[in-house]
Amino acid sequence: MKKINVFIVDDSALIRQVLTQLLATDPLIHCIGTAVDPIFALQKMAKQWPDVIILDIEMPRMDGITFLKKIMAERPTPVVMCSTLTETGATTTMQALSAGAVDIISKPKIGVKGFFLEESSMVLDAIKSAAKANLKRLMNRPSCVKKIAHIPDKSITNTNRITHIPSNTTRLIAIGTSTGGTQALETILKVLPTHCPGIVIVQHMPEKFTYAFAQRLDAICELKVKEAEQGDRIEPGLALIAPGSHHMVVKRHGNHYQVHIKEGPLVSRHRPSVDVLFKSVRKAAANNAMGIIMTGMGSDGANGLLEMYKAGAYTIAQDEKTCIVYGMPKEAVNRDAVVKTVALQDISGEIINFSKINLNRVNSV
Repeated sequence: MKKINVFIVDDSALIRQVLTQLLATDPLIHCIGTAVDPIFALQKMAKQWPDVIILDIEMPRMDGITFLKKIMAERPTPVVMCSTLTETGATTTMQALSAGAVDIISKPKIGVKGFFLEESSMVLDAIKSAAKANLKRLMNRPSCVKKIAHIPDKSITNTNRITHIPSNTTRLIAIGTSTGGTQALETILKVLPTHCPGIVIVQHMPEKFTYAFAQRLDAICELKVKEAEQGDRIEPGLALIAPGSHHMVVKRHGNHYQVHIKEGPLVSRHRPSVDVLFKSVRKAAANNAMGIIMTGMGSDGANGLLEMYKAGAYTIAQDEKTCIVYGMPKEAVNRDAVVKTVALQDISGEIINFSKINLNRVNSV
């Protein structure tokens, strides 16, 4: 199997050293070089162009955002941003994701070596996901989808599944995504009206970055978007994003739902985990829930979506053509956990349709 050639651009000698040593532990990854800044990087990469670039943000002579835009304009290449665990670093990284970065990995200000060793699977997975990214899709993603005010009701075939939650309970949307998900979520959420059902989201992302991501979405969406906090009530017109490094579960309290934030081990190699969220939604909402699995590498969410499907939920997966990485949706489809496969630009319409569905029709089919 061909190795993934990686080039590291970071002005910290320690970061370059530790990342090089970490990459050497994976037989599928090969570090072909490092550079202290983008100017030196271009000189070295001209001899052998990498499959993936790990890129710092703050560097001398040329900053990472400027270099990223240059790469994407001249020679599109998967880029994984390496940013500090600070609010400033997180906010700048959101700009990088909008400019075409595939993924992000975090680095602390102190304890770098120990941190990267603990987070080694996250770093290696980010590189492997980036190597599989559909850059053409990333660069040509929909910049604007027509705002949805009303979509005619449609029937949904949803057979041979249990429906044990009373149908007067508030409807709920659960979304799980990873690589490419920041762009996909933006496409979906920014066109939804404020009267759509409450939404809970797991986006694989390091701690602190989820807060900055939620702030960015809140600024461009009619919906209220925030990083979830313990006990937040799920309400129409509100989207809650699981905080990085914590699992998020949904629990039913009377006729409404609340989120609970908790620590714990990695599940399906992730924390937050889509499987954890989906399984809790299955228990709390069953046929009143809609499960959506989108772009990302691996299988997180496939088992949870299958449980939702068996409990009567309406489940959809993003199609291969519009995914940056067709991994998580593919696993869900292969496990027969999906009612329908949908293009990214049509997922918002599915959400609105679900909010208007007569649940008795779903249950009687």
